[in-house]
Amino acid sequence: MIRFTVWKSGDQYSGFRCAGHAGFADAGSDIVCSAVSALTFNTVNSIEKFTDDAFTVEAGKDGGMLTVRFPETLSGKAVLLMDSLILGIESIQADYGNEYITLTSEEV
Repeated sequence: MIRFTVWKSGDQYSGFRCAGHAGFADAGSDIVCSAVSALTFNTVNSIEKFTDDAFTVEAGKDGGMLTVRFPETLSGKAVLLMDSLILGIESIQADYGNEYITLTSEEV
């Protein structure tokens, strides 16, 4: 199962962690993992390319974990990108169910 956790301080994003594998299909054929990976990496790449916002990234060696932290308040562009990421993750969860992916938000 993929565990997607969003960290917020009030209404501000502090970061997120995506950990685990969906187990929807065999490795290399798992469309749930592929969709989550594409959304997640595209968001990180877009924040880097289209904003001046600072962030740190930590990735697991097996590709099963990505942690992104935002040390400062995000710009409007980065907030929109994060909102879009969350919308995408919610859509995948609605389509495939909690058996393969969970989304939680934690106050930090």
